[in-house]
Amino acid sequence: MTRKPKKVEETNSTEFPYPVIPSRFPAGGDPVKREQILDGARQVFMKMGFDAASMNDVTREAGVSKGTIYVYFQSKEDLFAALIERQKGRFTDALRDILADSEDAEQGLRRFAEAFVHQIVETDMIPAMRTVLGVVDRMPGLCHRFLSNAPSNARSVLEAFIRHQIDRGAVATEDPDLAARQFIDLATGTFFKQRLFGEMREVPAREELDRVIESAVRVFLCAYGTGTCQKPL
Repeated sequence: MTRKPKKVEETNSTEFPYPVIPSRFPAGGDPVKREQILDGARQVFMKMGFDAASMNDVTREAGVSKGTIYVYFQSKEDLFAALIERQKGRFTDALRDILADSEDAEQGLRRFAEAFVHQIVETDMIPAMRTVLGVVDRMPGLCHRFLSNAPSNARSVLEAFIRHQIDRGAVATEDPDLAARQFIDLATGTFFKQRLFGEMREVPAREELDRVIESAVRVFLCAYGTGTCQKPL
């Protein structure tokens, strides 16, 4: 007896079991290409400064065409602003992660200060800030974005942590924003000024960094903490 072949069920050709992923990004929408350009721009601006650098310098460093770079960024100012926002956002995200893992007020403040001081004395944050200050008269909007108290600002992240400690009863203050600014100045003020004005020739010894950070934490908790105040050494 001859077996009849099984009937193949018809499928709707317009339905797909998986989403269709486009093979190409829209103009200016490739995140990898954008990061490539920003990485090249970072090298150029740090080496040459904002005024001396050109878009041609960035295209050579990033390995892209001039036509490509203008698809992503309209001008050198636009590129520089995007670079500042990226660096600022990365730092803020790192601080947010640090404080998310710190339930205790003293521990969180110490870890925040350690990360902030490291950013000042061992990264290119201060050279980048010098570049921003160099264009403040021509690009006041950029400087405002750099220092603004926005969700991508380190001070806002610390303020949110302080508000959480207020809710826990570990900290008492009616002005969390002021308290956040004061703590940052306590922990980083001297190092910040020394690095900004070129007085810091090398990274301070670990013992010196720890001494300043520990004192900042104790002074802050003596002013705002609800526990026993331990006088700084």
